[in-house]
Amino acid sequence: MSKIAQAFEKGKAFIPFVTAGDPDLETTKKLLPILQESGADLIEIGIPFSDPVAEGIVIQKADERALASGTTTDKIFDMVDSIKNEMKVPMVFMTYANVIFVYGIEKFAKRSKEIGISGVIIPDVPFEEKEEMDSVFSQYDLEVISLIAPTSHDRIQAIAAEAKGFVYCVSSLGVTGMRSTINKGVATMIEQVKATRDVPCAIGFGISTPEQAKEMAQISDGVIVGSAIVKLVETYGKNCMEPVADYVKSMKEAISEV
Repeated sequence: MSKIAQAFEKGKAFIPFVTAGDPDLETTKKLLPILQESGADLIEIGIPFSDPVAEGIVIQKADERALASGTTTDKIFDMVDSIKNEMKVPMVFMTYANVIFVYGIEKFAKRSKEIGISGVIIPDVPFEEKEEMDSVFSQYDLEVISLIAPTSHDRIQAIAAEAKGFVYCVSSLGVTGMRSTINKGVATMIEQVKATRDVPCAIGFGISTPEQAKEMAQISDGVIVGSAIVKLVETYGKNCMEPVADYVKSMKEAISEV
């Protein structure tokens, strides 16, 4: 069983997202072990990009701050490498195809493997075009996580049949960001995935409160939270450790009750 699949073995998984380098890489370096201690079962690390098409304003601004602070892909690799022995939970990179192409697919995969990364999420590579990336990443035992959205419809079964690690279920149309209501149609998507194959399904995009997390955990194997955490980092900057730790604990507690 892959390390990513193991993250879903102990009950509902809590998956936080942080933008690497926001406000600086030293802060991210301190934050990753704190996320782990506070209850994260798997951690998504965003590699900032100048044109993050799937992101809402909160993560767009985080990418801008990270890039302005001098964050590069190489520096992110070095930072993760420096704490890899502390990290027991799986870590995945979330970034855009352009970042990987510019770095070199093979070089990116090789370096990711060396620093203990378990997989990648590439939101702007559609299922039909993932083979170019997937063929290289799989050689390095890295899982390319598939996304399904409310618009996936007929493709859901095909995506589920080939999914690795877990299926990232996008709960709403549009970009990432905190929302007051979550699309209930996501339950139908998950049923379609499970009817095809028993692969873990985690819901992301829009979850920000313990109540929402609990509600989504009832119909899935895990919840993904990005913007709400990134907003705390934006608000508290280098002093974000405690607020983020408290928030993650409250979210993990909420889904543990399911």
